[in-house]
Amino acid sequence: MTVHVLQARSLPLKTPGQILQSQVRIVLLPLKKQKFKSKIRNGENPQYMESFVLHKINPEDVHGLGLRIRIYGCERMRRQRLLGEAAVRFASLNLELENGLWLQLAPRQHHQPSLQLPKLELTHSITGLLASPSSITTVGLPGVGSIAGGEACSLARSDSASSCCSARSAPELLLGLQYNSTTGHLSVEVIKGTHFRKLSPTKAPDTYVKLSLISSLGMEMGRCKSTTRRAQSNPLYKELFIFQVALFQLSEVTLMVSVWWRRSVKRNEMVGWFSLGQSPSGREEERHWQELCERQGEQVQRWHVLQDS
Repeated sequence: MTVHVLQARSLPLKTPGQILQSQVRIVLLPLKKQKFKSKIRNGENPQYMESFVLHKINPEDVHGLGLRIRIYGCERMRRQRLLGEAAVRFASLNLELENGLWLQLAPRQHHQPSLQLPKLELTHSITGLLASPSSITTVGLPGVGSIAGGEACSLARSDSASSCCSARSAPELLLGLQYNSTTGHLSVEVIKGTHFRKLSPTKAPDTYVKLSLISSLGMEMGRCKSTTRRAQSNPLYKELFIFQVALFQLSEVTLMVSVWWRRSVKRNEMVGWFSLGQSPSGREEERHWQELCERQGEQVQRWHVLQDS
């Protein structure tokens, strides 16, 4: 079973003006033998965008299991403050489908028996990040966002994505952008790459894509990373990532996209990059963002040539 932790919103600040750092912790109930921690993220509305795999889940026992989800504020001197917690019973979910949920965080429940998990009402479920092509169960948080279930766009539409791959041998990346002004969700789909030529003489490269959303003041608003595609010169990613962007911010943010070659466990090298939004790296990137703003609610796909690092 795969659990995707997407985002949180409206996390409480201890003092006004502070920069909140938070971490999500997940425990499989009732035995508490499988535990997971997210990376530490900044902000009151952090984007976690991480996946955790629960191993050896017996289908016969799954309805007696659940998750406890806690968010901690990480302070100086390694001190941590519990911001809130939530619990999910698997019996409340249709595990044959992907579930996307927002969970309301509550103070710690000191006397709650482990097996008596609270019932969950699936009222504010949302769809979003497609983390893998297989069927998965996703549980989000509180704000802590939830994902899974967004259908990846068909590559058959790439003909209309103004591809110029055949005319050039430079590395390129097919990117899909969509903005929903109602939810404030900026959806970025990393679809596929091409001409990622052999970076070593023996095999095609292992590559992954990094996304970073930058505000007009140069502050990072969110970042995420695709999974690694191994030994592929024309890798197929088909992964969807969601950023929270207000409508008035859409023309003020910059989306940085970079492709990385994983040479070894500790050594990565940039294949190339491009940027869209307020500070585009070229005419094609400027045009893609303009189409995103004009065609809200509709995904716009374009190929982008990677600039040398």
